[in-house]
Amino acid sequence: MIFQLDDELWFPDPHNGEPDGLIAIGGDLSVDRLLLAYYYGIFPWYSFRYNHEPHWYCPLQRFVIFPNEIHVSHSMRTLLNKQRFRCSFNEDFEQVIRNCSQQRYEEEGAWLGEEMIAAYTELHRQRLATSVEVWEQQTDGSERLVGGLYGVSIGRAFFGESMFSLVPSGSKVALIHLARFMADHGGVLIDCQLETPHLRSMGGRYIPYDEYLKLIHCEE
Repeated sequence: MIFQLDDELWFPDPHNGEPDGLIAIGGDLSVDRLLLAYYYGIFPWYSFRYNHEPHWYCPLQRFVIFPNEIHVSHSMRTLLNKQRFRCSFNEDFEQVIRNCSQQRYEEEGAWLGEEMIAAYTELHRQRLATSVEVWEQQTDGSERLVGGLYGVSIGRAFFGESMFSLVPSGSKVALIHLARFMADHGGVLIDCQLETPHLRSMGGRYIPYDEYLKLIHCEE
């Protein structure tokens, strides 16, 4: 069942949604609504070219990466040991989200349009959204942003939204940096939202929604 949202801040029980995870249409992308959504593992995902209202998803099988389970292949270890890249947090959120948007902008189902960019930029301004940057030093001594990711940070969970690479493995470097930081600082999980071969190769796996809720709410 798909519910129509209104101006009130509410979401239906995700257990009553569609098999693909779609639970509701409508509402807005205000900070308060987004925070309520992520508290229950709900996220907006819709083509801005064809849909005029947000579509809200909450799959009941959640694809996640546990920070201490991040898989770093031998080739990635070799790359990281070369210290070719410098990683940072929140040094250039705008450039990260813009690069994520541009990498998929021409695709028919592109979802990261101006409305979404504005919403997550405001979350970042309120220190609720985080970016990870991957920088590569250039021959003139400057640094170029070559990869990164961004997502929502609530409690000890990170809800990944998008990532990009301008060089091979740029987004992998960002994800490894994030996972290692979370593992060292008590992070519980990285919500990947959707499965991809790239994320599965790095340790992603499915867990049931009810277990997922307990983890993001830090329940025993």
